[in-house]
Amino acid sequence: MINKIAKAFENPNKKAFIAFITAGDPDADSTVKFILEMAKAGADLIEVGIPFSDPTAEGVVIQEANIRSLSNGMTTDGVFDIVKRVRETCDIPLCFMTYANPVYHYGYDRFFAKCEELNVGGIIVPDMPYEEKAEMEGPANAHNVSVISMVSPTSDDRIKKIAKDANGFIYVVSSMGVTGVRSEIKTDIASIVNSIKEVTDVPCAIGFGISKPEQAAKMASISDGAIVGSAIVRIVAEHGKDSAPYLYEYVKSMKDAVASV
Repeated sequence: MINKIAKAFENPNKKAFIAFITAGDPDADSTVKFILEMAKAGADLIEVGIPFSDPTAEGVVIQEANIRSLSNGMTTDGVFDIVKRVRETCDIPLCFMTYANPVYHYGYDRFFAKCEELNVGGIIVPDMPYEEKAEMEGPANAHNVSVISMVSPTSDDRIKKIAKDANGFIYVVSSMGVTGVRSEIKTDIASIVNSIKEVTDVPCAIGFGISKPEQAAKMASISDGAIVGSAIVRIVAEHGKDSAPYLYEYVKSMKDAVASV
């Protein structure tokens, strides 16, 4: 399978900065602009959130972004249109992040065929148990899309089992609970990463709770990259359609921090 998101991790001497944004918040035009701005600021991979009415893995910040987006009429087809517009000028690696229900109702084959057409290299589905991954992974792989595995603080045997089966990259969840900014990350992430590295060469990046450059640098120093979502979505909540320069400044600061390790 062609791994279209490998580009984000292709330089072994540099760590990846992965940014998340909710599509359609505050509107489609703004999302296109924000993705392009974050790409210019140095993001290596962007996760595009397809809004869902019951985002169980998300904290308040991203929940509210989902509500705003859906209230403005954003749909799965609307998100594909956003990506199509981004692809007119930008080839940054992209992943979708959403829940199983929207993909199932859209139709697996139809959904992943659109992903392939628009060069979306992966999908992250937080509410899909590892044991049920195969149902989605078959049609995804047929269209060269990686179903990204998530590894949370759990038993060493389970971490290795999930990692052995992973492709694209591995999303390492820094702490239990929902997404959101945290002042401190106390989980022993290094031991989780070490367990992963024992069984696979697939790169792993750490997310959940990272908001400050020093946190991003610390997480990148023990993995292949850092993922930031809520802090970015909060900027959009604060500045709305005028968020582009603030996003550029923030993403650049985070990429610089990750690149320093």
